[in-house]
Formats: sequence, structure tokens, C-alpha cells
Amino acid sequence: MREYLLAMTVALAVTLLLGGPIRALSIRFGLVPAIRDRDVHKTPIPRMGGLAMFVGLAAAIKVAEHFPMLERNVYHTADTMQALLWGAFLVVVLGVVDDKYELDPLTKLAGQIFAASVMVVKGIQISWLVIPGIGIVAVDPTLSIVLSVFLVLLLMNAVNFVDGLDGLAAGITCIAGLASFAYCYRLAVSYKLTGATAPALIAIVTVGVCLGFLAHNWDPARMFMGDTGSMLLGMLLAATSITVMGGIDPYQLGENISQTVTQTSTVHKLVPAYLPLIMPVSVTLLPIADMVMAVVRRTKAGMSPLAADKGHLHHRMLQIGHSKRRAVLIMYFWAALVAFVTVLFAVTPSRQPVVYLAIAMTLLGLLLLLGPRLGDHRERLRAKAPTRRGGAAAGARHRAQPSAPAAPAPAVAPTTTAAPGPPPAPNLTPAPGPVTAPGIPAIAKAPDDADGAMRPRTLSR
Repeated sequence: MREYLLAMTVALAVTLLLGGPIRALSIRFGLVPAIRDRDVHKTPIPRMGGLAMFVGLAAAIKVAEHFPMLERNVYHTADTMQALLWGAFLVVVLGVVDDKYELDPLTKLAGQIFAASVMVVKGIQISWLVIPGIGIVAVDPTLSIVLSVFLVLLLMNAVNFVDGLDGLAAGITCIAGLASFAYCYRLAVSYKLTGATAPALIAIVTVGVCLGFLAHNWDPARMFMGDTGSMLLGMLLAATSITVMGGIDPYQLGENISQTVTQTSTVHKLVPAYLPLIMPVSVTLLPIADMVMAVVRRTKAGMSPLAADKGHLHHRMLQIGHSKRRAVLIMYFWAALVAFVTVLFAVTPSRQPVVYLAIAMTLLGLLLLLGPRLGDHRERLRAKAPTRRGGAAAGARHRAQPSAPAAPAPAVAPTTTAAPGPPPAPNLTPAPGPVTAPGIPAIAKAPDDADGAMRPRTLSR
């Protein structure tokens, strides 16, 4: 465990320390893309955080080569880490070009296939599968390459799709990495399977990279990972799962668990082995579902399935009233629920408490999703309550007030008989001054003098 934690610390520290310089260089050289229609931030922010993540990954892998246990069980047995670095390097190059020049979807997909194929051909491949009801099935080399590349593409694009809010992609990948490490560490320690050491190392380094980058990416973010970082994280999740399915002998695992290897027993006893293949997919189930719905939505609208829009899951959560941080935390909750309930289901002999826990946590998640709507309902009730109370109070005061005599009519200047003489000329220009309020007797002029002239009335006593 100590060597794993040291590798994670190296990845975290390097990613954290390089984030600031890479952000400054991006601003200095004008590598700050303009705001797109689908973005939710208001000011341009650098998207080159994936470079810091790649350097943190490479540094941790190179430092871990000098740790005795990891050197013996990982670096001397296979070229897994070398294959991972090659694939990660190609993905980072593709991501930097895409973040700078906005590649078209087909070119970007072709680059993803090339990078995934290089990593798979160099040694990270699925060699067997566990199929319920059948047992262990060896995978043909050609089919192994196809399945491995497909899984890499699936997770790369799933993480890329979910990268729409500050800290969302890094946090969900961190949760998936922690759950993957728990599986692989259990295989390596409890079942003495050295083949699980490499995926455990990849998973814990992924956690360190995500934690180091979250310091720069938490809301309000100072830097984004861009497609460089999101595709890199998806590749790391895929490499963790594929390495489990390619570096462990399933029959050896069956012998260590039950000392018998039959089809039925292997299917049930291999839960800790084949669930790492399912777990990253299940953790990113919402992003994958969002990706499928986006493809259907865009195809139905006559758009390219790979075109970008503002109909993703995180956009909809903002539209129903969640704040950015609340939406991110809710998606963290769902990712952790799926990941760690799966872990408990695999390692707990009794499944019933796990089912109850999953039901309780699901209800809690539904309450969190309904939070904004319940809040809006409370606000509507509060807005109506003062009106009803105010109307009732006014009515009570009106009923309690005694009948008052009618207001006196406005005073009218008395008419007097003027002395003989010419009538006064009418004054057609209104006199300036404040308008007298209704109901107050007007004191604008006094009765006519004997000579018929008008004199103003003063208010002095």
C-alpha cells in the first residue's frame, strides 16, 4: 500500500504544481479558445490542463519503476506501462490539436482509433471474458484487439461528453479510479495475484492526477482539462479494466478462491475479476446514456451524431434549477453510489444489506434531484402567504373601522356682487405650483375686492 500511495502522491504533486505554469503559458501564447455556444462559463479560460495531467502521469509511472514491489510485479513482467505511455502521448497530441483548432468529428474519431490501437497492439488487450452461464471464454487475438479498442473509444468519449461543468469529469474519474483500485488491490493482496498489481497502479495514479487537477478545476475553475485531459482520463479507465482482463489467469483465481474450477463456480467466484471490466462502464453509465441520447437526438434532427449541442445531462440539470456545484455534487453522488455498491456487492457474503443500502441511497439521490423543484414550490407558497395575510388583515381593519361622516365638499370661493366696472380679464395661464391633493379644500384665491381685482390669500396668521 505504501508504494501505491507514493505513486499517487507523485502524480498529485506534479499535476498540481504544473497547473499554474501551464495556465500562464497558455495565456501568454494566446492558447485560450473563445467561448462556444454550448459552454456554461462566461469568460475565456485556458483548456490545456491535460498537459499537466499527462506529465503527472508520466512522472508517477517513471518514479514507481524504482519501487521494489512494483518493479518486481509490474515492470519486469510485461510492457504494460510502456504501452500506456505511448497511447497517452498520442491522445494528448490529438487533444492539444483539437483544443487549439477544433478538429471535425471524423478526424477526431480517426485519431482516437489510432491512439487506442497503438496502446492495444503494444500489449494492453483483453485475453479472456467471463460469460454467465458459460464460464471462461478465451478471446481470439483479432477479436481481442477489436474489443479492446472499442472499450477505449467508449470510455474516452463518455468522459469527454461529461466534461461540461467545473470539476465534473475529474471528480467522476477519481471516484471510478478509487473503486477500481479497491478491486485490484483486493485481487493482488487477498488472492495473491500479482497480475492485478499493474491495474492497481494505473488506477491509483489516475486518482492522483484527478486530485491534483481538481485544485485548478473546481468551481470557479481557473483552467480546463479540454479534450486533451478528458480523452486521457477515459483511456486510463479503459487501460485499468483491460489490464485486469489481460494480466490475470482466471483459472489461477478460481483455484485460489475455491480450489475447484468449474464453469458454474468460476462464474460466481470470479465476480472480483470480471467486475472491473463492468465497473468503469457502470460508473460512467449516465454519461454513456447521455451520449447515446445525444446521438439519437442529433440524428433525428438531421445533424451529425458527433456534432456538439447544449442538450447534455449537465445542461439539463442546470435548466431545472441546480447550481453548477450542486449539479456536480449530485453526479458525484450517483457515480459513487454505483461504484461502491458494486464493490460491496462483490466482497460482501450477504447481498441483502447491500441491496437495502442501494435502495436507501437511491431514494436520497432522488430527493437531491427534486431539490430545486421543491424549493420553487416553497418559494411560491411564501409569495402567496403575505398576500393572503395582508388581504385578511385589511378586511378586518375595514370591518372594525366605524362609519365616518362623508368628507366635506371642496371649498368653493363664495360669489359676491362686484362693484360696477369692467369684468376682470380671464387668466388662461395656469399658476405654477404644486397640485392640490384631492379632498383638501383649495385656497388658491380669495374673494374679489371691491374694485374687482383678485388678491392672493396668504397663509400667514
